[in-house]
Amino acid sequence: MFLPNDVIQYAGPVRTIRVLWIDRQRAQAYTFELGLAHSQPRVHALATLVEDVQEGRARLLLHDPYAAPPPPPLLPQKYRDLQNKAWDIVSALQAQVPGLYQPRERALMVARCAEEHGVSRPSVLRYLRRFWERGQTVDALLPDYGNSGARGKTRGASAGVKRGRPRKSGDHPGLNTDADMRATFRAAVARYAATHPEFSRRAAYRQMLADYYHGHAPGAVPTFGQFNYWLDKDGAPPQRPATRRTASPSAAAVQSVMRL
Repeated sequence: MFLPNDVIQYAGPVRTIRVLWIDRQRAQAYTFELGLAHSQPRVHALATLVEDVQEGRARLLLHDPYAAPPPPPLLPQKYRDLQNKAWDIVSALQAQVPGLYQPRERALMVARCAEEHGVSRPSVLRYLRRFWERGQTVDALLPDYGNSGARGKTRGASAGVKRGRPRKSGDHPGLNTDADMRATFRAAVARYAATHPEFSRRAAYRQMLADYYHGHAPGAVPTFGQFNYWLDKDGAPPQRPATRRTASPSAAAVQSVMRL
């Protein structure tokens, strides 16, 4: 039922975990709780996780709200260099799973790796947690380029306070874009792009509303401006040039050819 990297969300108390690894016998799995500052890998009986989902205590998320977004095409080389440095460290440690998930073994591995690469042990642990938190991909190890400097900065949201300018209609303030909504944007874009040879942002937005927000109140629906903005931030499919249609011959032209 489960695969490595699946994300499971429990209802009460609300918590979200990622499946890091499953043994060959499919008896045990290691998981990592997401959104927790000092989370550590934990071992579970795989049958228990399956039972939790089947009996409604938890649900398997179709979209990963913690996955690292794809990087923009024009990413500064310094960020790539930092990513490569982190990947050298993480890939060496990941080659030692499942021992890496054991606290004592991990402490020894991290200390040895920090010495070999000339970095601090907290830095190595930070790389590992980022890798486990954001989907266990190379992109997970990119620095938070969206939070560096003022330009392009993703601002945090305060409870009850809407980011950005007020809506022109003034009927309702709208809603802030959170990690779940961005995941929905990415899923909607991928779904539309997979079934349409030409990508249209407007059409993809309308399809997303029909698929994910049908019946929602106006104030609980993201605007096209939000959708468009986060497509630019997270990376959108390239716009394909529209194919030029050949004008169909007129009836008079057809009759003229038939007379020849």
